[in-house]
Amino acid sequence: MRVPFIAANWKMFKTVHEGVVFVKEFRSMVKDISDVEIVVAPPFTAVHAVAEAARNSVVGVAGQDVHWEREGAFTGAISAGMLREAGAEYVIIGHSERRRLFGDTDETVNRKLVAALGSRLTPIVCIGETLEERERGETLAVLDRQIKAGLDSLTGEQVASLVLAYEPVWAIGTGRNATPLEAGEAHGHIRNRLRQWFGAPAADHCHVIYGGSVKPDNIHEIVVHPDVDGALVGGASLEVRAFFDIVARSRQSTV
Repeated sequence: MRVPFIAANWKMFKTVHEGVVFVKEFRSMVKDISDVEIVVAPPFTAVHAVAEAARNSVVGVAGQDVHWEREGAFTGAISAGMLREAGAEYVIIGHSERRRLFGDTDETVNRKLVAALGSRLTPIVCIGETLEERERGETLAVLDRQIKAGLDSLTGEQVASLVLAYEPVWAIGTGRNATPLEAGEAHGHIRNRLRQWFGAPAADHCHVIYGGSVKPDNIHEIVVHPDVDGALVGGASLEVRAFFDIVARSRQSTV
């Protein structure tokens, strides 16, 4: 059975000191929670310090992006091996902000995904449609394209180990989130495509989570759907109590 997976994406917030303070307080709050997989994704500058602060706790650490090459003349980039050495166990790939602002495509997502798996990082792969695509009725076709191209050449066993984050672009940072019906439809479609293209074990083991204006007061109605396994949390993850409440309330669908 898949346990809830809750990840905090801090984006370009928190200094090293602020990240360490957060984790030291947060780890004591969740020390008795064993039925939720919890991850925080600090800026690159804080990955090592936050990983050290989270050591021997239930809190895992993710990078917010990764390059597909092991090394080279790629100013400003970071490799999967570097993230792993810094203490990361996970990495976010293909976030809509990376796609929209920095030119990530389904093809580069695939290259990053392969590199992450090669360095024993668990990828958190983001997919989702824009408002214009949803209004044109293209949501499911967009998800098909992103899954097919983004996961190209992966085996069923590799797909089983992934986290797929459905994040409708129109819901990120807007305060507007998909209704439980909309989220459930998208997640059900994703699960069916995984089963069709990669096999039942992949579909049954891959975490499919929701991202987009997730808050303590709406997390339960999102994760109560059987195909929604958790959440990728942005703004609400910046405050310790709010993020703890999201983690705690995500358990209500399984306990």
